[in-house]
Amino acid sequence: MPKISDRPEMNLKTVVYATDFSLCSQNAGLYAARIASYFSATLLVTHAFTLSQAALEVEINKSRVSQQRKDLETLLSRNALLLGAESIGIISTLLEGEPQDVIPALADSNTPAIIVLGTHGGGRLERGIIGSIAEKILRSSQWPTLTVGPQVTPVSSQTFPFARILFATDFTVAAAKAAIYAVTFAEVFGAKIDVLNVIQDDGIEHPDRLSDLQNRYFSALDGLVPQQAKEFCDPRTYVAVGRAHDQILEHIRERSIDLLVLGIRKTSHLSMEMRTSGAFRIIADAACPVLTIRS
Repeated sequence: MPKISDRPEMNLKTVVYATDFSLCSQNAGLYAARIASYFSATLLVTHAFTLSQAALEVEINKSRVSQQRKDLETLLSRNALLLGAESIGIISTLLEGEPQDVIPALADSNTPAIIVLGTHGGGRLERGIIGSIAEKILRSSQWPTLTVGPQVTPVSSQTFPFARILFATDFTVAAAKAAIYAVTFAEVFGAKIDVLNVIQDDGIEHPDRLSDLQNRYFSALDGLVPQQAKEFCDPRTYVAVGRAHDQILEHIRERSIDLLVLGIRKTSHLSMEMRTSGAFRIIADAACPVLTIRS
């Protein structure tokens, strides 16, 4: 069974904050600035766009700059200035292209990085139009991504962002990789960790042995976090039965969780879509930001 290394390290150099200038994005920006400050990382504030037909005609010979580009550069600079006080260094970067392509590429060129973005989430129609952009970034980036959904309360300058972290695990290699980030964030922010495993209803072959099964999982969870990390993150272990989506959200509500950490596996494009869709439903419904790590 994969375990967290005894000395988890995450040398974070850059926080890439992708904004679409919405309210959800503004909240994500506050988290991005706080993370950059705590990790002494550079904050890159970015927006991805494609030129309108009118702007294309203006810039066709590259001798003139379109009003669209000027307006976006001004808006992005204003957003960066509003966040600059909480970060070590801040740079605004306007990117031309599809968000799922150019934003991960920006992170790739400023490694090691973390991407922070907001999403509207919401219903199927709304998610199809807006949320899919965040989900595509989640799917295409090799870097950890912190997504702030519509149910997350705005963070203020007086609010300590992460006091209790939930690490949801299925004991896979992907989960072990995510656990490194859970422990590192706990150490940096002085947070406590809850470790949760959800047993699916259809995974219980013998209901009369549920208690024994839960006890085995409790023992496995207790051994997952190294002794050194236990000294500062005070891990609490939980085993729940039911749908992972429902049990994770219920735990977030009942335990006032400030950050959920999930590992995402990739074996093929189709399975990646299925797995990110499940994670994205949790992101859209969760009352806290969700940090996803892709293996």
